[in-house]
Amino acid sequence: MKEALLEIINHPKRVLFQEPLANHATFRIGGPADYFVMPENETELVHILEACKMHHVPVIVIGNGSNLLFDDNGFRGCVIQLANHFTGIERIDDRTFYAKAGTTLAKVAAFACEQCLTGLEFASGIPGSVGGGVLMNAGAYGGELSQCVTASDYLDIRALTAGENYIKEYRGEAQKFGYRHSVYQEKDHIILGAYFTLTPEPSREKIAGTMKELNLRRKEKQPLEYPSAGSTFKRPTGDFAGRLIEVSGLKGLRVGDAMVSEKHAGFVINAGHATCAQVLALIDEVQRRVQEDSGILLEPEIKMIKEDDGWNL
Repeated sequence: MKEALLEIINHPKRVLFQEPLANHATFRIGGPADYFVMPENETELVHILEACKMHHVPVIVIGNGSNLLFDDNGFRGCVIQLANHFTGIERIDDRTFYAKAGTTLAKVAAFACEQCLTGLEFASGIPGSVGGGVLMNAGAYGGELSQCVTASDYLDIRALTAGENYIKEYRGEAQKFGYRHSVYQEKDHIILGAYFTLTPEPSREKIAGTMKELNLRRKEKQPLEYPSAGSTFKRPTGDFAGRLIEVSGLKGLRVGDAMVSEKHAGFVINAGHATCAQVLALIDEVQRRVQEDSGILLEPEIKMIKEDDGWNL
């Protein structure tokens, strides 16, 4: 398998072995992956998937690792990361552009600003990639990607393994966007990119001003100085996870170096050298205490990746 990957990607910095996943997650937590590869294009991606199938190696695909909690034991298989290399933005018409899955949402928002297009300002401070953002219907400050992503294309893994046409597209409502949900959570698909349709705005300064204001608000209210995976829990109906956690007196609660942020109770942070086990234990305790106090069971927004969670192609 090692030789096959090195033949597909002839670049030592884009093929890694026994690579600590903590290096590729904003939580800075996670043990080693057997194989860690970073394709630049669809051809490399397909060849990697074919090699994994041939060698019976399980696969997971990640973006910027901003919403993930990796197992302390790492991952037994091949991690394919689209962030950093599988990137690019192309203007389609006066309202629409296409961004590849590995492109950060911050770069996409900056591009929209440069092109005098408004509607994506909320995404300028979200640390994730286009692929991860579409998967989760990422949002902030009243905005969601569902409001501007009109279509997305993907690689259908089952079609690929069956030798059928595997590059496909979802348009409009077929993407099934909901709160932190999309059709991609229901299927074995790899998001390749998305089409963003926005509103022309003559004043670039107005767009930039809104982005600056939202990012200042984010910096003031969120514990950006610590590693985390963003908001730990989904917003419960009619309330806010952070408020419920704070009312239960859980700010500063720790299990080892995993800690409920004292700045914003909706964030579990890595206050030093937290482990996955410590984060999970803290999440369990927060869920128990909040449910005990309010009757509401908080649902994690963070996605946990266990060492044996891969796709078997």
